[in-house]
Amino acid sequence: MSVGVVGSPPWPRQALAWLLVFLFVGLGSYVFFAGLAYQFNWSTILEYKHRNRLIQGWWVTLFVSVGALVLSTVLGVVVMFGQRSPILFVRCLSRFYVELVRGTPLIVQILFGYYVVFERLRLDDPFWAGILIISAFSAAYLSEIFRAGIEAIPKSQIDSARAIGLSSAQTYLHVIFPQAIRQVLPAYAGQSASLVKDSSLLFAIAVNEFTFNARKVNSETFSPFETFLPLALGYLILTLPISWIARRLEDKMAFEK
Repeated sequence: MSVGVVGSPPWPRQALAWLLVFLFVGLGSYVFFAGLAYQFNWSTILEYKHRNRLIQGWWVTLFVSVGALVLSTVLGVVVMFGQRSPILFVRCLSRFYVELVRGTPLIVQILFGYYVVFERLRLDDPFWAGILIISAFSAAYLSEIFRAGIEAIPKSQIDSARAIGLSSAQTYLHVIFPQAIRQVLPAYAGQSASLVKDSSLLFAIAVNEFTFNARKVNSETFSPFETFLPLALGYLILTLPISWIARRLEDKMAFEK
């Protein structure tokens, strides 16, 4: 039995399918929430002080996420090359870094990084320290994603590039990277979305990000559902575009079938 490639259906069918999905989810949400012995009171959340605090927290999370995403991508590439370095010490150091970061909880890294490392370096701004810590954490995972993508390229293509006189830099630029990018995009998008959500742990060092401010609003209003439902929606607004962009890039860079 052969499996064909599923193409994009016409937009009316897509619109109808998404409409049915939203109706299904909306009906399911209504069934579950209707059974709660809970009276929603959105007026407290819509007060200027609380509404403004949530909006400010969302913007802080956006800035942290964008900054950490860019920096972690650069660090991930550096660590990936470190793991492929001909120098044994560099390879071992890069591997130790990856295993240390992946083997310890992020909350521990945040507390240790801020109160020990950055305290010693006199970097006492939790915002910038948070970006650096989240970037270092995500870079370890991205380096493995990048390494797997590069090592999936057949060695015969690298040999062919060398045979026609391409340098190592030209081989990476014209042969390896274009193919590796296509392969790592789904995993890269997933890790990027995780980075956005992981930024919520920066509340531990008092970064006024989205979750930190939502917790403060909840402690003042005692309205958990009215606070954390907008919190979930806010993170969806941040993460869904990442998946959409990654899928568009996959379609654009896909091989002709």
